[in-house]
Amino acid sequence: MTSCSEHKMLSIGHRGAKGYIAENTLESINMAIELNVDGVEIDVFKCLSGELVLFHDKNLKKLTGKSGKIENLTINDLQKYLVLGKYKIPTLKDVLEKIKKPLLVNIELKGSGAAESTSKIIEDFSKRTLWKKENFIVSSFNWDELKKFRSINTDIAIGILLDKLGNMNEAIQFGKNINAQSIHPNYRMLNEGTVEKIKKNGFKIYTWTVNNKEDISFMQKLNVDGVISDYPDQI
Repeated sequence: MTSCSEHKMLSIGHRGAKGYIAENTLESINMAIELNVDGVEIDVFKCLSGELVLFHDKNLKKLTGKSGKIENLTINDLQKYLVLGKYKIPTLKDVLEKIKKPLLVNIELKGSGAAESTSKIIEDFSKRTLWKKENFIVSSFNWDELKKFRSINTDIAIGILLDKLGNMNEAIQFGKNINAQSIHPNYRMLNEGTVEKIKKNGFKIYTWTVNNKEDISFMQKLNVDGVISDYPDQI
């Protein structure tokens, strides 16, 4: 195995520290930071009133017990929904304001229309706070949103999310077309050959969602750049 001194593999908390506290909440992100992560991965939707809020599913039912589509509700409506009955749904602005010391934040664009707002928030925070543009990666399975993001922002790192091995060549080509910096594959797709292929094409590799210690060790051996995990303290 490659030693950590030779290769620093970043530990990235999945939706905060999803294995310990309800995902995409301020409390979960704070927990990840307490676990000394290098970064956190979060999901954002644009709600009806225009704010970017942290949530993974289109519908609120699974985590809040109350049905409703996040993109059809205003920020005021969303105050009535609690994740697992106790946690508020935070806005991206609120989360960035409350993180005292900037770290790597991987923002996954969900739904549609989140690209422009995400770009504005990153630009704003990098101008007036301790946050820098280098603190951010914007990723998505929605390649149209990534294309849109790159058309309005040429500075921020982009990551191409990938869950099917058959789409690897397409993802690499698309990544080159939009000047992406990283490919974010499901860890089950990775072996020496696929890692070499991605790296030879000039991309970093941030893989998800790696929770098993043996799998984490294998990712370290493969020299991936970062691992996204529900249990980031295992990395």
